Order: sequence, then C-alpha cells, then structure tokens
Amino acid sequence: MYSALRLSFLLPFLFLITKNSLAQNAVTIPIETLHNALVLQTDKENHLGITYFGKKLGSAVEYQLVTSQSRQHDGNAGTYNSAYTPAGSWNVSEPALQVTHSDGNKSMDLVYVSHKTSKENDNVTLTSIVLKDPVYAVEVTLHYKTYIHEDVTEQWSVIKSAEKGEITLNKYASANLYFIAKDYFLTHYNGTWAKEMNPEQEQLTAGMRVLDSKLGTRANLFQPPSFQLSFDKPATETEGKVLLGTLGWSGNFRMDFEVDSYHNLRLIAGINNYASEYPLASNKEFTTPSFIYTFSENGKGEASRNLHNWARKYRILDGEGSRMTLLNNWEATYFGFNEEKLSGLFKDGKKLGVDLFLLDDGWFANKYPRNNDQAGLGDWQENVKKLPHGIGYLVKEAKNAGVKFGIWVEPEMVNPKSELYEKHPDWVIKEPQRPEHHMRNQLPLDLSNPEVQKFVFGVLDKLFIENPDLAYIKWDCNAITFNAHSAYLEKSKQKQSQLYVDYVKGLYKVLEKLRAKYPKVPMMLCSGGGGRVDYEALKYFTEFWPSDNTDPLERIFMQWEYSYFYPAIAQSAHVTDWGKQPLKYRTDVAMMGRLGYDIVVSHLNEKDLQFSQQAVATYNSIKDVVWHGDLYRLVDPKENSYASLLFSSKNKDRAILFSYLTGNRNGDGSDTPFRLQGLDPAKKYKVKELNLYPETKTALKEDQVYSGEFLMTVGFNPAVSARRTSVIVEISAQ
Repeated sequence: MYSALRLSFLLPFLFLITKNSLAQNAVTIPIETLHNALVLQTDKENHLGITYFGKKLGSAVEYQLVTSQSRQHDGNAGTYNSAYTPAGSWNVSEPALQVTHSDGNKSMDLVYVSHKTSKENDNVTLTSIVLKDPVYAVEVTLHYKTYIHEDVTEQWSVIKSAEKGEITLNKYASANLYFIAKDYFLTHYNGTWAKEMNPEQEQLTAGMRVLDSKLGTRANLFQPPSFQLSFDKPATETEGKVLLGTLGWSGNFRMDFEVDSYHNLRLIAGINNYASEYPLASNKEFTTPSFIYTFSENGKGEASRNLHNWARKYRILDGEGSRMTLLNNWEATYFGFNEEKLSGLFKDGKKLGVDLFLLDDGWFANKYPRNNDQAGLGDWQENVKKLPHGIGYLVKEAKNAGVKFGIWVEPEMVNPKSELYEKHPDWVIKEPQRPEHHMRNQLPLDLSNPEVQKFVFGVLDKLFIENPDLAYIKWDCNAITFNAHSAYLEKSKQKQSQLYVDYVKGLYKVLEKLRAKYPKVPMMLCSGGGGRVDYEALKYFTEFWPSDNTDPLERIFMQWEYSYFYPAIAQSAHVTDWGKQPLKYRTDVAMMGRLGYDIVVSHLNEKDLQFSQQAVATYNSIKDVVWHGDLYRLVDPKENSYASLLFSSKNKDRAILFSYLTGNRNGDGSDTPFRLQGLDPAKKYKVKELNLYPETKTALKEDQVYSGEFLMTVGFNPAVSARRTSVIVEISAQ
C-alpha cells in the first residue's frame, strides 16, 4: 500500500483521509499562487485537514478528488493532516494549539465554521478560515496571505476567547503544514558569534526534530528561524522540490518537524512556548507572527528568487529603493576618538567617495564614560570630553566635508555601571534572587514595560529632534536574556511567562512609533553579528549586519547561505582589515551586498587608495543590478575550490558575475567553464572585467561576442587562479 504512494511521480503531494470518510458536502478551500497550491478540506465531522500541497492544477474542481486516491485509513492516527492541530481531545500528535480553559480543562477541539477570500490587489489575496471549539468559546482564525507572482505564502493565526474567565495559551503556533514524499531532507543552520550560518543537512526519520531558540533578545544567535526542506532527494540550485521557510519573529521560536507513522511529514512553526504560557482574557485576541514560505519544483535557486522578489516589494523597508555606501570608524578608532580625529575621518570618507560616515560605539556617557564596553551603556548623552561640541557639530562637520552622518545606538541594553541602572534597576531584566549574569558586560532593558518603551523611543527621538540631518542609524543588540524576570510584570500582577513574548511586542511598538515619525531614515539591524534578522524586524530596517566576522573568505560562505532567504540589498558587507586576503579580494566580496568600509583610509598606499576610489565608482555603476537583479548561485564553495554567483537584471540585458578562489591547494581555480544562468539565449553579450587593481590587466578576451545560449550551455571561465583570486565580470547585451 505504501510503495505506490512513495513513487516520486505522484508528487505534487497526496494526503490521507482523516479517520472518517469524506462527507458528501465537504468544503474544499484551494489556496493558490501562480504555480502552487495548498488545499484544505473538511471531513464528515467538519474537521479541517490539508489534502494537497504542490503544483497548482489546471482545474480547481479536481482538488476534491485528491482524497479518493489515498488508501491511508488508520482510525487510530487519522488526525495527522489537521490544518491546525488541537491538543487534549481526539488528537495524539504534536499540537499547534494547546489551551488551558478558564475551568482548568486542557482539552481542545476545532471544527470548521466558515471562510472568506478577499483580494487586496491583483497579486495579493487573503484567505481567512474560522475554526471553533464545539464545547468551549474559543475561536481560531487561520490566515493565508498569498503573493501570487512571487509564489510566496504568509501564514498566521488569530486566537480569540469568549469564555467568562481567562484562558491560558500553552502553545500557539503560526502555521501547521503537512507533506507526503519518499524522503525529507532538512537543511538548517547553526553557529555563534563570528561563526554564523553554518548549514547542516539531515534526512528526517520517524519522530520529532525541533529547531528552536530560548535566548530571548538575540534569539537567533545560535540558530536562525529559517530552513530549507527538500522532498524525495536533496534539491540542487536548479532541480528538485524544495520549500524555503522562515518565521517573522524577533524572539524565541520553535519549529517542529514530525515524521509520522505513515512516513508523512508534519510541520509546526511559531513562537517558542518555552516558559511562555500566555494569558488571554475574555473577548481578547492573540495574533501569532507570520510564517513565510515558498515552494519550487525547480530547485533552491528559483525558491530563493521568489523570496527576494517578495521581500524587496512587500517586506524590507525601502526594498526597491537605494542604499548609501559608508565609512565606519570602529576598526579605525574603536572607543578612542575625539572631534579632531573624527573630522579627519569625514574627509577620508569624501576622499574615498562614500556617501555616509557612521560613528560607532563610544560617543556617550559622562559619569561612567563609554571608553570601553564595561560602562555607560544606557546614558545617551554626548561624552563632553570626546565631543565637547556635541553630535550637532559632527553632523555639520560631516556635511561640510561632503558626506552624511550616521550614528550607532544600542537602546535596548544597559551596563550595570551606568546612571540609568542606578536610577532604574527595576527597568532591567534580572532575577531578584539570583546573581546577575552578563553578556558583554550588559543586560537587556525590560521592553514589556511601557516606561522602558517610552525611554527607548526617546533615545532615538532626541537624536533626530536635535539633529534633523542625521542620516543613518545602526541599531545594535549585543546580549541575550539570562535570568528572565520582569519587575514590571510582577508589580502589575501579570504573569512572568509573558516576558519573552511581551519583550518582542514592546520592541515592535517602539519601532512602529519610530517609523511613524521618521519613515525614511535608513537603519541597520545589528546584533553583534547575525543574531537577529527576520522578516518582521525588516519591516522597520533597510538592511542587516550578517556577522561581526568580516574575513572575506568567511563572508563568502555566510553571505551565500543568507542569500537563500534575504536579497543582497539587505546584507551589509564592509571592507575591513580582517583576513589575510589582498584589498581587492576584500572589496570584491563586500560588493556582493550593501558596500561599506571599516578601514583607515589614511593608511592606504597610493595604489590601494586609487583602487578603492575606483571600486566605489565601479560599485555605483553595478549596484542596481546587485540590489534588484535576480541571483543565480553557480559554483558552490562548499563543494569546489572557488565560488561563483551572478546577478542578472530583470530584462536580462546586463549581469554581474562574482567569482572567488576559496581553496589554497596548488592549481586550485576555474580550470573549466561553468554554465551561466539568467541570460537570454537569443541575445548577444560581451564580457568586461571590472574592479581591476591598478597596473594589472584582464586575462579575459573582452572583444569576443557570445550568445546567451553559448554562455548558458557551454559556459564561461572567469580564469580564477592563485594569481586572480577574485574576479568581477560585467556581461552586457549588445
């Protein structure tokens, strides 16, 4: 019975019938994008199940026939495919929803009530499905927002109680999906500071695999809320069935992957319910964060381009706009600067050709001056010894030098050695009966507290009010949450189990208020590296900082993995002194994202300065293709001694090819051509090497005309070698 269902030609996926046969008047709800469909259907008892996930059928009527082809009729385990699995009654699987009712009962059931579909525009459709417990006055609305041409679905749930007393949400997922395939291959990521986004692929077998975080503030430091899921066999860039999924939530998350007794796969994703039982009062609602996913039958490359197109258009702040190149002072001065030194750096920025100067950590606090990371955090007044004329003076000096001015803040955090801590110890997240445990000598402020939210907003608001020409904010967050306890929740007689959730809600309230008043100012989402990037936070930020590790060799691997989920326009990439590679290599790698510099310009020799000035000009000529073009990963550095990827304009008239040597054995490099992608086979193209170091010549034949067909069938060799360790090539239609 199983062998037929396991054959790959049966995908798109077929699903089992629930323990009762299909009712004659079953409700079938197709949720479709341009190429894909998720289909839900009621059974005889009005339970809502997932009956289909995969390629969209030409005739929607045929979705009703899917269950007639299944022979999986196990009455003991017929709830696996529930669209939103309740706990404690007829279900014995991992739940999406677990509730303690006001009378203490923990059982839950959900039956279909109604649904409606509305079009926001020609591309965006919202389907909302109402489910209700037949005994208790608890209602769940499942929302499926589809972005048709991007093949992206955004899914969340709204839980509402009309019980007389307060209920408790013990688990409250955003999404519950169900798949059938021969096998399942999960790619997830792990890491820590300066070692982010290390991929691991595993084959899922019977039982549960959980991806989660319990870190609180910097929640995805060890593991991000993003994954790849391949069906039947591991997907490649161009082949295979694959789902890319990510949770839009800047706090603790949990994703359950459960292979059931049929060898089918259940996926439940949402906020981590660890230490987070959440009270819900009568006639109140709880809205879960969005789980965002895209599915492709044509490999990981297509799936990631789906997400990029969606993110730029619908989610990242100013995702279809522009970005500034910048010079940061951190690695030039660290905490040791003054007005004179900074003024010199402004001139260096202008000499380099960047748009913006960014003043990093160390500009604030007086009683406990911020001369290192042990003091001053939370006291957001200019340090009078370093900056006697204040931030306003620096903004004017930068303007006079011909660059804009931006500034670093870390407003969610506090050093114990600070005036803020002395004045408001009750604003700090800490257990009153436990010794404090610090990360980077600091603790998080309690953003569940409205007074703290007001303070954090005020930090930014004051900077903007006093300095209207302030052009950029780098928002950092360097500590996770230890000893989670809120004095505010205790005083207001709320439950401590709300803290992890209410912290994130408080953060979003601050950011929403900030963006309402200052909608256009670019902001970098930073967290001592890639410890905090997700698609809910990116509603408020124009870009994120992938890692404090700026070694270009490591960044090739990190940015490669980030690129599955986030487009290049959102990835801040700086040229620094990390690594042993030459300046050209470091610059070429940084040009794959939003280019910035964190170097001492005055220390550059004549040729390095000339190269860097030319590089900024070159970047300005190609950045539109990098930011807004389609990304094709061509040569994987995990499997080869070099890496290569290409950004192609939407009209396929222009492409930028980046290639880097990543191996160091004798003879490593591109000995043979590799096939390009993203070009028009009927067009003719010329190639031109960009970003050459002064007094060097290209190894490419730039007068040759190639057809797009040739470049994508025979291939192209950028001649990467030990002598040409990084190569950027412009491919232009003639």
